[in-house]
Amino acid sequence: MNKQKLVVVGNGMAGMRTVEELLTLAPDLYDITVIGKEPHGNYNRIMLSPVLAGEKTFAEIVLHSPDWYLQQGIELVSGQVVVDINRKTKQVLTDAGLSFDYDRLLLATGSVPFIIPIPNHNHACVLSFRDIRDVNTMLEVTQHKQRVAVIGGGLLGLEAANGLLKRGVDVTVIHDMPCLMNRQLDSEAAHLLQKQLEANGMKFRMGAMTKEIVALDDGHLSHIAFKNGEDLATDLVIMAVGIRPNVALAKQIGLQVDKAILVNDTMQTFDPSIYAVGECVQHRGALFGLVAPLYEQAKVCATHLAEIGIGRYVQKATATTLKVSGVNLFSAGDFSGANAETIVLRDTSSSIYKRLFIKDNKLVGAVLFGDVQDGNWYFDLIKQQQDISDIRADLVFGQ
Repeated sequence: MNKQKLVVVGNGMAGMRTVEELLTLAPDLYDITVIGKEPHGNYNRIMLSPVLAGEKTFAEIVLHSPDWYLQQGIELVSGQVVVDINRKTKQVLTDAGLSFDYDRLLLATGSVPFIIPIPNHNHACVLSFRDIRDVNTMLEVTQHKQRVAVIGGGLLGLEAANGLLKRGVDVTVIHDMPCLMNRQLDSEAAHLLQKQLEANGMKFRMGAMTKEIVALDDGHLSHIAFKNGEDLATDLVIMAVGIRPNVALAKQIGLQVDKAILVNDTMQTFDPSIYAVGECVQHRGALFGLVAPLYEQAKVCATHLAEIGIGRYVQKATATTLKVSGVNLFSAGDFSGANAETIVLRDTSSSIYKRLFIKDNKLVGAVLFGDVQDGNWYFDLIKQQQDISDIRADLVFGQ
């Protein structure tokens, strides 16, 4: 019996988790080809900051080595970019001129770093923090460039800054908001985090709007100019201000795209032979950047590729558990404080802070700093929306 052909465009975590799930469900259904633009197997992008900090090697964060693909009978086409897909003839074309037929196609093109379009944003000494090549470039450049400015005070920016700090580099984080990680933390937890990071040697320019990156020549920077007239001398700029779904290929071949590739509850696009998962998709209005929903999408998509057809992707509330420079953080639910009562615990001697948000005797949000061991319990209470009247007095002390 001739196997069907599955082509996977993108060799990242979401696409390869889908392949893993598919191999478990229907190992003999497809001849699988995986096309990735990076010249190696799939690796854990979440672990790039430990590689940058020197705590892990690249080999230690590889999830699927080239040998793994061989053992699974998968054709890995690495170091190539898909430049076109003919949906009528069901063919995929790469920049090296290779062509692959498909019966089913999986788009897992991920996202691209957003680069602020200011003067000299494309200078050789302005980098993003997205893949292992970025990490290797940073390590090479910082051997002789010691002043680094990281634009972006979110998780990605702080991870880049922390990794470089551990390499002995002088690092200043520039953030256009008054609080770090403003999407994950309330203002008090953000302030505590900043104090801790400053104690570790990290510097900050908060509420600073970057106007221009000023270069000396093609290989050297002078400084960053801010809109308030101040500036900051720097040798290297890392842009870590967010990501955008990588939808250029999907648009080019005429798939339905809004902010990202539109998919239904089975992770199918408007072309029934093309599926999509990960940061490149938009499902019922939502975009995705955390690993948990990506892996859930992979599981659902695999059931349909396996022709079992039982999976349906349902968006779930997600909690954020993070460790930034040795500091444990947790947030979940709605912590905007709108129309909510709050219970706060502060233990300054132990650097512990907890704030719980309550509406109608139900826990709706939680922010934890330092001690996060009860995070999952609080998250369960938020999801279940159970009445906490009986335990309200002790709620802040945990389970």
